Amino acid sequence: MAPLPLFGMWYHPLYTDGIHPEARFPRDRYQRLLDRFETTGASQAMHITQPQPVDTSLLLLAHDADYVDRFLAGELTDKEEKRIGLTPWTPAMIERTLVLMGGAVEATEHAVQTGGFSGNMAGGTHHAHRDFGSGYCVFNDLAVCALHALEHLGVERVAIVDLDVHQGDGTATMLADEPRACTISVHCSTNFPFRKSVSDHDLPVPPESGDAAYLDTVREALYLCEAFEPELILYQAGVDGLEADALGKLNVSREGMRQRNHLVFEAAEALEVPLVVFMGGGYAKPIDASLDAFYDLFTDAAAWYN
Repeated sequence: MAPLPLFGMWYHPLYTDGIHPEARFPRDRYQRLLDRFETTGASQAMHITQPQPVDTSLLLLAHDADYVDRFLAGELTDKEEKRIGLTPWTPAMIERTLVLMGGAVEATEHAVQTGGFSGNMAGGTHHAHRDFGSGYCVFNDLAVCALHALEHLGVERVAIVDLDVHQGDGTATMLADEPRACTISVHCSTNFPFRKSVSDHDLPVPPESGDAAYLDTVREALYLCEAFEPELILYQAGVDGLEADALGKLNVSREGMRQRNHLVFEAAEALEVPLVVFMGGGYAKPIDASLDAFYDLFTDAAAWYN
């Protein structure tokens, strides 16, 4: 792939349209964020690409073949669908999942090939496990992209820096036996999942901590990341630690979130390694506070890259 002149972003209308309007998940955040980029002119600093559906063979790098096959055939049980939580499912759910994973893979390939930053305007699906989905996550894009980079893109060490308010439990279990991948999770100590997995480095933060304690923990996480000497960083950049978030509990301000992102960008720059930004969680009610933080995330990443 030839280098793009601007920050590479992947987006597909199915990120919103593939979720049923009656689902509890705030599906409009994707379309509304794109609208904000276009209205403010921020999209002029981005090269926004519509992804193709992922090559399903890549899913098998991280996922059980039976689970993949049954999902693609529309044969998951009601219990399995409810555990994922995007119900009621639309007929487009399968295609939505494939293009979401395609966006993650294409963004990763672009970052590795150009040595810069890129982003997928969705994803960060860290609650999906090898043989089941959970917590709004069907397949685990972080695990798939990490293993794709290690197996096919010439990368020798990958760090997953997960700063979503919820622990990256699926990523932790799926990469537990992969020494070339380092999983780092900064999350609220009392939030979902209530039965935590074991990452390479878990840094739980007490509820109501606020900016100072949270940012100190992020700095610790990035120190551990730097010590691993990765050749690629996958950044799960959920903004659900915001004070306004319905599922958060950490009381982080918008400015605190922005400082967090800058710390990650600075670390990648210091290590001189590519970085992929995965959107992660954001569930403010109304959703505007989440959109503000996502807007900061991607526009600042674009400014850093450009």
